[in-house]
Amino acid sequence: MSDDQHDGSIRSRLRKQHGSKDLISVKAALNGSQGSDSKDSNWWVVLNLAFQSIGVVYGDIGTSPLYTYASTFSEGIKHRDDVLGVLSLVFYTLTLLPLIKYVFVVLRATDNGEGGTFALYSLICRYARVSLIPSQQAEDRQVSNYRLELPSKRLKLASVLKSSLENSQFAKIFLLFITMLGTSMVIGDSVLTPSISVLSAVGGVKEATSHLTEDMIAGISIVILVFLFMIQRFGTSKVGYGFAPILYVWFILIGGIGFYNIVKHDTTVLKAINPMYIVDYFIRNKKEAWVSLGGVVLCTTGGEALFADVDHFSVRSIQLSMCSLVYPALILAYTGQSAYLLRHPDAVSDAFFKAIPGPMFWPMFIVSIVAAVIASQAMISGTFSIVHQSLSLGCFPRVKVVHTSANHEGQVYIPEVNYFLMFACVAVTFGFKTTVKIGNAYGIAVVFVMTLTSSLLVLIMIMIWKTNIFLVILYVVTIGFVELLYLSSVLYKFSFGGYLPLAFSAFLMTVMYVWNNVYRRKYFYELNHKIPLARLKDISANKKMARIPGLAMFYSELVHGIPPIFEHYVSHVPALHSVIVFVSMKSLHINKVTEEERYFFQRVEPRELCAFRCVVRYGYKDVKEEAFEETLFTRLKQFIQEETLLQLHTVSANKNMVERGSESYREIAEPDDEIENADQTKADNLQQIMRQEIEQVENAWEEAGMVHLIGQSEVIASEEAGIMKRILIDYAYNLLKRNLRQSETVFNIPHKRMLKVGMTYEL
Repeated sequence: MSDDQHDGSIRSRLRKQHGSKDLISVKAALNGSQGSDSKDSNWWVVLNLAFQSIGVVYGDIGTSPLYTYASTFSEGIKHRDDVLGVLSLVFYTLTLLPLIKYVFVVLRATDNGEGGTFALYSLICRYARVSLIPSQQAEDRQVSNYRLELPSKRLKLASVLKSSLENSQFAKIFLLFITMLGTSMVIGDSVLTPSISVLSAVGGVKEATSHLTEDMIAGISIVILVFLFMIQRFGTSKVGYGFAPILYVWFILIGGIGFYNIVKHDTTVLKAINPMYIVDYFIRNKKEAWVSLGGVVLCTTGGEALFADVDHFSVRSIQLSMCSLVYPALILAYTGQSAYLLRHPDAVSDAFFKAIPGPMFWPMFIVSIVAAVIASQAMISGTFSIVHQSLSLGCFPRVKVVHTSANHEGQVYIPEVNYFLMFACVAVTFGFKTTVKIGNAYGIAVVFVMTLTSSLLVLIMIMIWKTNIFLVILYVVTIGFVELLYLSSVLYKFSFGGYLPLAFSAFLMTVMYVWNNVYRRKYFYELNHKIPLARLKDISANKKMARIPGLAMFYSELVHGIPPIFEHYVSHVPALHSVIVFVSMKSLHINKVTEEERYFFQRVEPRELCAFRCVVRYGYKDVKEEAFEETLFTRLKQFIQEETLLQLHTVSANKNMVERGSESYREIAEPDDEIENADQTKADNLQQIMRQEIEQVENAWEEAGMVHLIGQSEVIASEEAGIMKRILIDYAYNLLKRNLRQSETVFNIPHKRMLKVGMTYEL
């Protein structure tokens, strides 16, 4: 164990011994480490969460019956048994992917209750050192949420895979690449979900009147979409809970109408449970059957939402709601449509609304529009959350994040992203106008995200869960094979609209790559140019360096050492504040860091400089507190006290060692009373120094307050850089930086006490 780790463990014990506030924080840490499981301790809570989850999680997959068959049979039904073949495909696809894969396998891979692509990536980064930025510290592993509960059995394969990932730069880049790709695809999904859901629901009005054209239906859909995006700034925390009853009614209605159609039209449709109908379907239609898989897979839309939104609920509540209501209702809905199509094969383009009994049409039409809006809302909110995660991990440019709920920290609103999604949705709806064309694009986004999730999950199964290799192979052969088969089908429709999500992803990937690449280059520049200890001693000993009252905060991304911006400041301003704190805002690969574990202080030598280094650690779902100055001031004084207690503990330990020493040692040692007097004097001196330092910090705070010095670093490509590197840094990155938020906006630093220190980095 290193000295820092040893000191950290002692400090942890001291916190437990010397403060009630610390005892409370320990309890909070223990509760936080339990993740979502703590929500499962009471069945009444589980039932309540299961009901609420219906309004947030299942809007997308619940509205898929509106357009799945229309996209699958885009050329019409050519044979009666084709309906049974497609129904069998839908049944086994819903069972394998949303139910077995997501509900019973993927939901086990939460990051302390958090789901999504970045949650999987964070788990891998915590277990294996695959992060491209070397900002990991030994002390970070002492954070309660950082620890992983691993099986006790060790497998050689897990060790080999972990070592291979850590030693391969290509593997590290590839992992980050597929994480960014998955994130981009989910954002692309949130563009297509509102378009296809609202357009499908509004299109049902054609059953009541034939006067509306495709352009008019598209226009009505655009009005609804614009309204949907304009209300996002008011917050989304009440949407899922307020509209859960509506989606509950929706699932009851589609399940009930499905059962009605089975009984009324053709009960033989139940034969589709036999998978031989799938085989016959492919034998009969060959290539056309393979192409139609791009429509069948739309029945799984929103499956990723099961995983991404698990942090708002719990694993058990989502499993309960899926198995008890959502899955049975969807199976009945698709089976009922199939029974109707066996009797009316020409109605496939509008099968959902035509299969509704006459008296139920208008109620279903109204509920379908509301359900489509809720489905769109869930994906939009999920996009805000995903961008927030990627922003915290340095994978997205700085944008304004507005927290819209005091009770739910995950509820955020990002204006720039909201307007980008709105314009994209309007353009897609206006350009395609039909659900069949949008469905071609939608399938690629859905299957890509599923495939990437499976890829990361296999790594977790091998490295972290240490799953039996035969079970891993079984997962790859069944789930992996099905997803790759669907992926090959949707890629075939590239020229028929499938290029759209790939174009969205290419644009977003470019933005994310440019920002992350230069972000890493800046970090390595600061790491390679950090100030050596000898230089700090020279600065402290320089008598020409004036000391002025005040508490100065130097901000940087660097968590190892003193940033070069300090050297730049000292060389131009020969004055230092009486207390100096080098502050680094650091995002850990976990979702939350408890309040007590957020601030990690270290003293910067020499002691006469009265300087400290503070790493403020956040999870990717944490909210930066508004009372940052007061909290940092309090924690700094607490650190000085803890440091003194640690030194007193060391003095006491040395004294006990002497007392337990051998007789020969006692003979040459000083008399006991002299040792006691020396130890007491040393303890008194330490306490005196502690009081003086705390008084110095308090005086600095009271006399001049806190001054924030922000490193305003400009980055340019070095003279020997190639043309591509110049384009990346001088044009692409600086264009993004000029048009997006600055660091003081992100850190909520008051402008009246802020000083920018400019410096140019040649990368």
